[in-house]
Amino acid sequence: MKDVLDELAAVHRAMGNSSVPAGEAYTVELRRRYDAEIDDVWDAITNPERLRRWLKPVTGDLRLGGKFELDGGEHGDILRCEPPRLLKVSWLYGLDADAWPGTSEVEVRLVPGPAGDTEFELIHAAFIGEPSFPTYGPGAGGVGWDLALLTLARLLAGGEIADHEEFEKSPEGREFSRRSAAAWGQAHLAAGGQPEHVAAAVEATTQFYAPDPA
Repeated sequence: MKDVLDELAAVHRAMGNSSVPAGEAYTVELRRRYDAEIDDVWDAITNPERLRRWLKPVTGDLRLGGKFELDGGEHGDILRCEPPRLLKVSWLYGLDADAWPGTSEVEVRLVPGPAGDTEFELIHAAFIGEPSFPTYGPGAGGVGWDLALLTLARLLAGGEIADHEEFEKSPEGREFSRRSAAAWGQAHLAAGGQPEHVAAAVEATTQFYAPDPA
């Protein structure tokens, strides 16, 4: 369990402001260091064979201007691709995804470190009117990205990759999700969130990712 919590602590989280084609947006921002060369990290986030191991299987026209679709239904356009430093995509998901065009974008920035390591930053900007925010706050996407970056860390370290669903249901995974939801609550407070809203959002996010056993 300690190594999992160490990975959770390795991430700096913040909530900020931005814009997307649909209008004003809030951002979920994750930044951390990976002990891997930048070309290795770039390959892990763009090579379909590796991407499916830490995120989800991906199909589509995987080049600048092309479209992609993940196995979970998330899909979008590849807006920028500047190897090995920057990848930006539009990001739609859910049953009503096509009713919300231009509402969500994900950008990943990589910077080589001084010791063969890589600074990794992921920014997910979502339209402020997107319906999940009032209920879940930044944890709506933040906990999911924390889970994905945990698996990416294991992939880059050459470790065993656990099944996503099995890990999330395990005691270790449930504790990770609970602590991630709380960490996003702290980021929400730091960004000026009202304590009552933040507390309710953390509780809703926790119940979504780690519901009480039946």
